[in-house]
Amino acid sequence: MTSHGSLATLMEFQRTTEALAAVAQRLDWDRETMMPRGAAEQRSEEIAAMEEMLHARRTDPRVGEWLDAARPETEAELRMVELIDRDFRRKSAVPARLATELARLTSLSQGIWAEARAADAPEDFLPTLDEVLSLKREEADAYVSAGFGRGDRYDALLDDYEPDTSAAAIGRLFDSMRPRLVALRDAVMGADRQPQKLDGLFPQETQLRLSRACATAFGYDWNFGRLDIAVHPFSSGSWQDSRITTRVVEADPFNCIYSTIHEVGHSSYELGIDPDYAFTPLGRGVSMGVHESQSRIYENQLGRGRAFAGWLHGRMDDMFGGLSARDADAFYGAVNRVAPGYIRTESDEVQYNLHVMLRFELERELVSGKLAVGDLVEAWNSRFLRDFGFAVDRPANGVLQDVHWSVGLFGYFPTYALGNVYAGCLNAALRDAVPDVDPALAQGDATPAVEWLRENLQRHGSLHRPVDLIERASGAPVSVEPLLDYLDAKFGEIYAL
Repeated sequence: MTSHGSLATLMEFQRTTEALAAVAQRLDWDRETMMPRGAAEQRSEEIAAMEEMLHARRTDPRVGEWLDAARPETEAELRMVELIDRDFRRKSAVPARLATELARLTSLSQGIWAEARAADAPEDFLPTLDEVLSLKREEADAYVSAGFGRGDRYDALLDDYEPDTSAAAIGRLFDSMRPRLVALRDAVMGADRQPQKLDGLFPQETQLRLSRACATAFGYDWNFGRLDIAVHPFSSGSWQDSRITTRVVEADPFNCIYSTIHEVGHSSYELGIDPDYAFTPLGRGVSMGVHESQSRIYENQLGRGRAFAGWLHGRMDDMFGGLSARDADAFYGAVNRVAPGYIRTESDEVQYNLHVMLRFELERELVSGKLAVGDLVEAWNSRFLRDFGFAVDRPANGVLQDVHWSVGLFGYFPTYALGNVYAGCLNAALRDAVPDVDPALAQGDATPAVEWLRENLQRHGSLHRPVDLIERASGAPVSVEPLLDYLDAKFGEIYAL
């Protein structure tokens, strides 16, 4: 077979693998949104069977032979071969038995976590988490043995979500952010001007109608997506099928609205990728940090900005028949109000990254074995008190609040804060390049911002490495300064600092 024939054969094989992976992802989506509660055991077997088949394809010895014989010529071909080779080496390092067992256990574990969270009963979940963690350590050791992670278990897992970085590098980044974030939080909490929260009860169906209107304002194409309710909001899918979820708290409509806008950011990235990359390794987001840059800039710099908040105030006032925030300024303050809180996904922009840093510390210790699962609740509670100055009131507001560890996503959490840093860089470039962003947002139209992001970042999919993609889009080296400067300016104005 010629080198050109080997590449064509490899890509045709990969196309089927990508399609099957999309089917497996749809099983996960259904489990979180529509699956009958009693079907958890059956679904775990279905997901395990899909993972067994996918693992066999991804580690098929012929893939290695085709890679050796392929001679890519274009930039896209070179990158596709690089990504397939990386995935082949990583998946080949993990025994099929381990991959299948992880898929089965994490499918069951998610349901166990949800039940324990609803019951405020960590003791019902921690034994299962211990099993998940044991398998994840085994997986990490397999990666390390194959040369991934620079000899470090956590780095080997992190590589699945944010390639080309390390826990040490992220730790240095967080250390550089923490002093200014803590100083801003303390200044805001002590300010004389304190915005009031939005009071009242907001019916679920009206919240969902408004959330759909916000998704439309941010360019979400309903021909290729849908909105459902989930315990923990997420997006799922790519190319022509990318679905979003949200959650509803009747006393807190911002939870539903901004969860929706956040997930639209994720979904827009997937839907905005060049369709020529569909069913190839380029046809998905390049890293979770870059993915989070899209969800966070949609939610925060655009969605929580003064311009869009002014439009949202008018819509909410009409739909809910009057608000406690009677004018746009009071509403803007309520949208961006900084207050003590337990929940990461409900946190304000000032404190959000501090929530991420806590989880980053804990999961590094869990993976290394320094922290035992049996000591996790106490460790969480003591570090939360240290970082936020008040005690966790119940497990659902503490160690049980996030789904990630139940499904084995160790290494995922730091990408949220990294995404905020990337979003800060992109926002600075966007504002320089597109002067009519805010006038359009004030009319409930995010089109100018969305088109700039699609052209400069989203359409490229995984063509470029994460940091390279951000630097190409923003025209400057990645730095924490744009994010921190933005936060200081925004909250300095709101709180009259």
